[in-house]
Amino acid sequence: MGAVGLLYVGAVLFINGLMLLGKVDPRAAGIFNLFVGALQVITPTVLIITANGRPDVILNASGIFLFGFTYLYVGIGLLGGFDTTGIGYFSLFVAIMALGYAFANFQVLNDRPFAVIWLYWSFLWLLFFLLLGLKLDHLTTYTGWVTAIEGWVTAAIPAFLILIGYWQRWNQNVIATLLLVFGVVVFGALWPLTRKRGALSSRPGPAGGETIAAH
Repeated sequence: MGAVGLLYVGAVLFINGLMLLGKVDPRAAGIFNLFVGALQVITPTVLIITANGRPDVILNASGIFLFGFTYLYVGIGLLGGFDTTGIGYFSLFVAIMALGYAFANFQVLNDRPFAVIWLYWSFLWLLFFLLLGLKLDHLTTYTGWVTAIEGWVTAAIPAFLILIGYWQRWNQNVIATLLLVFGVVVFGALWPLTRKRGALSSRPGPAGGETIAAH
Protein backbone atom coordinates (compact mmCIF):
# COMPACT_ATOMS: atom_id res chain seq x y z
CA MET A 1 0.00 0.00 0.00
CA GLY A 2 2.84 2.37 0.82
CA ALA A 3 4.36 1.79 -2.63
CA VAL A 4 1.10 2.90 -4.27
CA GLY A 5 1.20 6.17 -2.36
CA LEU A 6 4.88 6.60 -3.22
CA LEU A 7 4.06 6.30 -6.91
CA TYR A 8 1.79 9.33 -6.72
CA VAL A 9 4.30 11.23 -4.63
CA GLY A 10 6.50 10.94 -7.70
CA ALA A 11 3.74 12.47 -9.79
CA VAL A 12 3.15 15.42 -7.46
CA LEU A 13 6.86 16.16 -7.12
CA PHE A 14 7.21 16.11 -10.90
CA ILE A 15 4.27 18.50 -11.29
CA ASN A 16 5.52 20.80 -8.53
CA GLY A 17 8.96 20.88 -10.11
CA LEU A 18 7.42 21.87 -13.43
CA MET A 19 5.39 24.51 -11.60
CA LEU A 20 8.56 26.06 -10.19
CA LEU A 21 10.02 26.05 -13.70
CA GLY A 22 6.97 27.93 -14.97
CA LYS A 23 5.51 25.05 -16.98
CA VAL A 24 2.40 24.36 -14.84
CA ASP A 25 -0.09 26.89 -13.45
CA PRO A 26 0.15 27.07 -9.62
CA ARG A 27 -3.61 26.74 -9.02
CA ALA A 28 -3.78 23.69 -11.30
CA ALA A 29 -0.90 22.13 -9.36
CA GLY A 30 -2.64 22.99 -6.09
CA ILE A 31 -5.58 20.72 -6.88
CA PHE A 32 -3.33 17.71 -7.47
CA ASN A 33 -1.42 18.47 -4.26
CA LEU A 34 -4.69 18.11 -2.35
CA PHE A 35 -5.37 14.72 -3.99
CA VAL A 36 -1.93 13.34 -3.10
CA GLY A 37 -1.90 15.00 0.31
CA ALA A 38 -5.16 13.30 1.24
CA LEU A 39 -3.83 9.96 -0.04
CA GLN A 40 -0.64 10.36 2.00
CA VAL A 41 -2.61 10.99 5.18
CA ILE A 42 -5.11 8.17 4.68
CA THR A 43 -2.45 5.59 3.69
CA PRO A 44 -0.27 5.79 6.82
CA THR A 45 -3.36 5.94 9.02
CA VAL A 46 -4.57 2.63 7.58
CA LEU A 47 -1.08 1.11 7.80
CA ILE A 48 -0.74 2.03 11.47
CA ILE A 49 -4.24 0.79 12.36
CA THR A 50 -3.56 -2.57 10.69
CA ALA A 51 0.06 -2.88 11.90
CA ASN A 52 -0.88 -5.02 14.93
CA GLY A 53 1.72 -3.16 16.96
CA ARG A 54 4.64 -3.98 14.63
CA PRO A 55 7.20 -1.20 15.30
CA ASP A 56 8.85 -1.43 11.87
CA VAL A 57 5.53 -0.88 10.06
CA ILE A 58 4.57 1.98 12.38
CA LEU A 59 7.99 3.61 11.96
CA ASN A 60 7.76 3.46 8.17
CA ALA A 61 4.18 4.74 8.13
CA SER A 62 4.86 7.60 10.53
CA GLY A 63 7.18 9.33 8.07
CA ILE A 64 4.53 9.42 5.35
CA PHE A 65 2.53 11.98 7.33
CA LEU A 66 5.36 14.49 6.86
CA PHE A 67 4.68 14.48 3.13
CA GLY A 68 0.90 14.19 3.35
CA PHE A 69 0.73 17.33 5.49
CA THR A 70 3.19 19.07 3.16
CA TYR A 71 1.05 18.49 0.08
CA LEU A 72 -2.17 19.49 1.84
CA TYR A 73 -0.44 22.64 3.10
CA VAL A 74 0.88 23.39 -0.38
CA GLY A 75 -2.44 22.74 -2.10
CA ILE A 76 -4.38 24.97 0.28
CA GLY A 77 -1.71 27.66 0.04
CA LEU A 78 -1.72 27.67 -3.75
CA LEU A 79 -5.49 27.77 -4.05
CA GLY A 80 -5.89 30.35 -1.29
CA GLY A 81 -2.99 32.57 -2.29
CA PHE A 82 -1.38 32.45 1.15
CA ASP A 83 2.13 33.56 2.08
CA THR A 84 4.73 30.80 1.81
CA THR A 85 6.51 31.38 5.13
CA GLY A 86 4.51 28.75 7.02
CA ILE A 87 5.14 25.94 4.56
CA GLY A 88 8.76 27.08 4.35
CA TYR A 89 9.41 26.61 8.05
CA PHE A 90 7.41 23.39 8.13
CA SER A 91 9.76 22.21 5.37
CA LEU A 92 12.70 22.91 7.70
CA PHE A 93 11.07 20.62 10.26
CA VAL A 94 10.63 17.92 7.58
CA ALA A 95 14.24 18.30 6.43
CA ILE A 96 15.52 17.73 9.97
CA MET A 97 13.18 14.80 10.64
CA ALA A 98 14.17 13.23 7.31
CA LEU A 99 17.73 12.94 8.62
CA GLY A 100 16.35 10.93 11.53
CA TYR A 101 14.40 8.67 9.19
CA ALA A 102 17.52 8.20 7.06
CA PHE A 103 19.36 7.01 10.18
CA ALA A 104 16.42 4.76 11.16
CA ASN A 105 16.31 3.15 7.72
CA PHE A 106 20.05 2.54 7.76
CA GLN A 107 20.48 1.42 11.36
CA VAL A 108 17.11 0.06 12.49
CA LEU A 109 15.29 -1.14 9.37
CA ASN A 110 18.45 -2.14 7.45
CA ASP A 111 17.06 -0.51 4.30
CA ARG A 112 20.05 1.28 2.80
CA PRO A 113 18.43 2.41 -0.47
CA PHE A 114 15.67 4.21 1.40
CA ALA A 115 18.20 5.60 3.86
CA VAL A 116 19.76 7.37 0.87
CA ILE A 117 16.33 8.35 -0.48
CA TRP A 118 15.52 9.99 2.86
CA LEU A 119 18.75 11.99 2.47
CA TYR A 120 17.47 13.11 -0.95
CA TRP A 121 14.22 14.24 0.67
CA SER A 122 16.06 16.05 3.46
CA PHE A 123 18.03 18.00 0.85
CA LEU A 124 14.90 18.81 -1.16
CA TRP A 125 12.89 20.00 1.83
CA LEU A 126 15.87 22.13 2.89
CA LEU A 127 15.68 23.79 -0.51
CA PHE A 128 11.95 24.40 0.06
CA PHE A 129 12.81 26.07 3.37
CA LEU A 130 15.40 28.31 1.74
CA LEU A 131 13.09 29.19 -1.15
CA LEU A 132 9.76 29.53 0.63
CA GLY A 133 10.72 30.29 4.21
CA LEU A 134 13.74 32.55 3.67
CA LYS A 135 12.52 33.82 0.25
CA LEU A 136 15.77 33.09 -1.60
CA ASP A 137 14.28 33.55 -5.05
CA HIS A 138 17.49 32.78 -6.92
CA LEU A 139 17.04 29.12 -5.92
CA THR A 140 13.76 28.78 -7.82
CA THR A 141 15.12 27.22 -11.01
CA TYR A 142 17.53 24.91 -9.19
CA THR A 143 14.82 23.78 -6.77
CA GLY A 144 12.43 23.18 -9.66
CA TRP A 145 14.85 20.85 -11.39
CA VAL A 146 15.77 19.02 -8.19
CA THR A 147 12.08 18.57 -7.35
CA ALA A 148 11.18 17.19 -10.78
CA ILE A 149 14.16 14.81 -10.85
CA GLU A 150 13.53 13.56 -7.31
CA GLY A 151 9.94 12.83 -8.29
CA TRP A 152 11.24 10.09 -10.58
CA VAL A 153 14.40 8.95 -8.77
CA THR A 154 13.11 8.79 -5.18
CA ALA A 155 9.45 7.97 -5.73
CA ALA A 156 7.95 6.97 -9.09
CA ILE A 157 10.69 4.59 -10.25
CA PRO A 158 11.34 2.87 -6.87
CA ALA A 159 7.57 2.53 -6.28
CA PHE A 160 6.97 0.92 -9.66
CA LEU A 161 9.93 -1.44 -9.22
CA ILE A 162 8.62 -2.43 -5.78
CA LEU A 163 5.13 -3.06 -7.17
CA ILE A 164 6.41 -5.38 -9.92
CA GLY A 165 8.84 -7.16 -7.56
CA TYR A 166 12.10 -6.08 -9.18
CA TRP A 167 13.36 -3.78 -6.41
CA GLN A 168 13.61 -6.66 -3.95
CA ARG A 169 15.67 -8.81 -6.36
CA TRP A 170 18.56 -6.39 -6.74
CA ASN A 171 21.50 -5.95 -4.37
CA GLN A 172 20.45 -3.26 -1.91
CA ASN A 173 23.98 -2.00 -1.30
CA VAL A 174 24.46 -1.48 -5.03
CA ILE A 175 21.17 0.43 -5.31
CA ALA A 176 22.11 2.64 -2.36
CA THR A 177 25.53 3.39 -3.83
CA LEU A 178 24.12 4.22 -7.26
CA LEU A 179 21.53 6.53 -5.72
CA LEU A 180 24.17 8.31 -3.67
CA VAL A 181 26.51 8.80 -6.61
CA PHE A 182 23.66 9.93 -8.89
CA GLY A 183 22.48 12.52 -6.38
CA VAL A 184 25.92 14.02 -5.76
CA VAL A 185 26.85 14.17 -9.45
CA VAL A 186 23.54 15.35 -10.92
CA PHE A 187 22.56 17.88 -8.26
CA GLY A 188 26.12 19.14 -8.07
CA ALA A 189 26.22 19.64 -11.85
CA LEU A 190 22.82 21.34 -11.85
CA TRP A 191 23.92 24.11 -9.51
CA PRO A 192 26.25 26.02 -11.89
CA LEU A 193 23.90 25.30 -14.81
CA THR A 194 20.89 26.88 -13.09
CA ARG A 195 22.53 29.51 -10.89
CA LYS A 196 22.69 32.25 -13.50
CA ARG A 197 19.15 31.65 -14.71
CA GLY A 198 17.84 31.57 -11.15
CA ALA A 199 19.56 34.86 -10.36
CA LEU A 200 17.91 36.57 -13.32
CA SER A 201 14.32 35.43 -12.73
CA SER A 202 11.95 34.15 -10.07
CA ARG A 203 8.56 32.53 -10.40
CA PRO A 204 5.61 34.63 -9.16
CA GLY A 205 3.52 32.96 -6.47
CA PRO A 206 -0.19 33.12 -5.77
CA ALA A 207 0.24 35.88 -3.17
CA GLY A 208 2.81 37.91 -5.06
CA GLY A 209 5.73 36.00 -3.51
CA GLU A 210 7.46 32.78 -4.47
CA THR A 211 5.57 29.81 -5.82
CA ILE A 212 4.94 27.04 -3.29
CA ALA A 213 6.14 23.57 -4.19
CA ALA A 214 6.93 20.48 -2.18
CA HIS A 215 7.06 16.98 -2.14
